[in-house]
Amino acid sequence: MRKLAIAGILALTLSSGTLHSAERKTPPPDVGSGHVAWFDITTSNLAQSKAFYAGLFGWRFEPVQGSDQAAEIVAGGTPIGTLRVADGKISPFNGVVYVQVTDLPASCKRAAELGGAVVPGFPFNLPDGVGAIAVLTDPSGHPIGMYSRTPLAPVRSSAK
Repeated sequence: MRKLAIAGILALTLSSGTLHSAERKTPPPDVGSGHVAWFDITTSNLAQSKAFYAGLFGWRFEPVQGSDQAAEIVAGGTPIGTLRVADGKISPFNGVVYVQVTDLPASCKRAAELGGAVVPGFPFNLPDGVGAIAVLTDPSGHPIGMYSRTPLAPVRSSAK
């Protein structure tokens, strides 16, 4: 799973342009909470996944013409991807998409309440103060990432 996280961090960094200049320390573009580029998410249970993502990110789902095995994902009135039934078992090689959130700790808590699981070792801050990420699995086991432009607050030590 750590390799998956590293690949995700690299993808996030590459897509944000932060590798174009070693001096650049600004966060990736602000696409808005709950928004990403177009993507596909596979699931073993379409209804359960719709409920999970609607509860976590506020997404709506529209039918895909000619299929009862897929739904178009709509965020803020804009189609952003497709949720579709997988052919076989979900695997970590299906890819990870990072969805921007405003409050990463609150979103991790909400994911767990909705039946997801935050992957051990997450969330954590990205280098240079550009934000923080978490990787979780939805109730059917599909990995998904969350990105916040705001770094996590430092952990206070209880030692005196």
